Amino acid sequence: MEAKEETKGSYTIFMDNDLDSGQARLLELGYKQELKRDLSFLSNFAFSFAIISVMTGITTLYNTGLTFGGPLTMTYGWFIAGGFTMLVGLSMAEICSSYPTSGGLYYWSAKLAGQSWAPFASWITGWFNIVGQWAVTTSIDYSLAQLIQVIILLSTGGHNGGGYLASKYVVIVFHAGILLIHAIINSLSITWLSFFGQLAAAWNMLGVFVLMIVIPTVATKRASAKFVFTHFNTDNNAGIQSKPYIFLIGLLMSQYTLMGYDASAHMTEETKRADINGPRGIISSIGISIIVGWGYILGITFAATNIPYLISEDNDAGGYAIAEVFYLAFKSRYGSGVGGIVCLGIVAVAIFFCGMSSVTSNSRMAYAFSRDGAMPFSSLWHQVNKQEVPINAVWLSAAISVCMALPSLGSLVAFQAMVSIATIGLYVAYALPILFRITLARRTFVQGPFNLGRYSLLVGWVAVLWVIIIAVLFSLPVSYPITKDTFNYTPVAVGGLFILVVSSWVISARHWFRGPVRNINKIEDIVRLID
Repeated sequence: MEAKEETKGSYTIFMDNDLDSGQARLLELGYKQELKRDLSFLSNFAFSFAIISVMTGITTLYNTGLTFGGPLTMTYGWFIAGGFTMLVGLSMAEICSSYPTSGGLYYWSAKLAGQSWAPFASWITGWFNIVGQWAVTTSIDYSLAQLIQVIILLSTGGHNGGGYLASKYVVIVFHAGILLIHAIINSLSITWLSFFGQLAAAWNMLGVFVLMIVIPTVATKRASAKFVFTHFNTDNNAGIQSKPYIFLIGLLMSQYTLMGYDASAHMTEETKRADINGPRGIISSIGISIIVGWGYILGITFAATNIPYLISEDNDAGGYAIAEVFYLAFKSRYGSGVGGIVCLGIVAVAIFFCGMSSVTSNSRMAYAFSRDGAMPFSSLWHQVNKQEVPINAVWLSAAISVCMALPSLGSLVAFQAMVSIATIGLYVAYALPILFRITLARRTFVQGPFNLGRYSLLVGWVAVLWVIIIAVLFSLPVSYPITKDTFNYTPVAVGGLFILVVSSWVISARHWFRGPVRNINKIEDIVRLID
């Protein structure tokens, strides 16, 4: 078969009549096609949409939204966070179109930082990305374990009816069991993962619409439109009275939810026409999540009429606000909260799918990072099985997420500090290649089929500034006076990760890590692989 040179967008790729454009671009970048390229745009979108999972993020941090600003902060703050997140996503999508590889962010940084800075840029971006991803998976599955704890509590009588509250040791067993199931599912072929990914997206979409209609409809007491759209809660029992400060902290719920969309980039080596469908997956997952998530917030908040009671540890759900909203809605109308427990089950399944997709994304990042020799025992983690699945990377990701939850047995403060890396660590990894794109590669970046044209630099600068802002927001104290139990350890955790990554570079990695390593080098090799 004869390969021919063709221009696609603004870069040159080697193509034949049958070769997929994403695979052609991968070959030009110097990588063999080792994973099975079988995902459609819908499947690629589904993985990111399932990881964003508005039911997961909003349910988990609804207490934070209610406490800091309440309905007004959640209703309008969602669009503020969503709008800036879309700008970050647009900048990432443009880069993804030019470099559609499973390595994603760290590969982009290497290519955009220039030859002299490429190894260090790749190293720091990659480690922030992969550790952030592991922390995300830990956080997702631990939140599912806690929700199961609440479901059992309500099913056995509730906090005020002698219900069973699982201990922290039982919760950690739940967490490990969930990750075990996720690892088993992710050991299946990409065909099965594609099916589960699309099922997850459908479940998240339909689940939100069911809950946003059922909960306020069933509730006998509903909040007014004025309450939902204008009420600003300052009664936070956290010693914070400044309204701007309260509003900013309240944005954390929205921003925590809207992350994980880099999964579309990590799945590009398994996606057809990845130079187009990868970027589309990033953008569409963010856009649809913004719309669906706002509907979920409104539906639940119309049934939230008593904020102090909902966040009180003395209610039946032990202070888990959304669980109490669901439970009270059905109990007030039917005398039993069973329907509310069933609704919590819908959320639990959505969180399960979210964690499943997160492990998928983790494993592809670990596969790519180890393929370039960045991880200890790299030769082990980038191996693929007969089904073309990076099986060892799957189980590594699950095992590390189990270990990252263990600090919760000793101190929830320590655990919360660790999972805070999930947000800041990921967004730092998001921002670095964008920063390199608009500075060092400003004049040399070669755009792919999807690009922002003349708005590229403007969107990039706004995206980077937003990441800086949210990094500060996530580091602010959320309770006064500040004690060892109320101190926000996020900057300590992220700073600790930064020190470890840079120290490992200075001490060791700078002597041997050269950034992304091509495993095909000559045009003749490319032609032979095409044939």
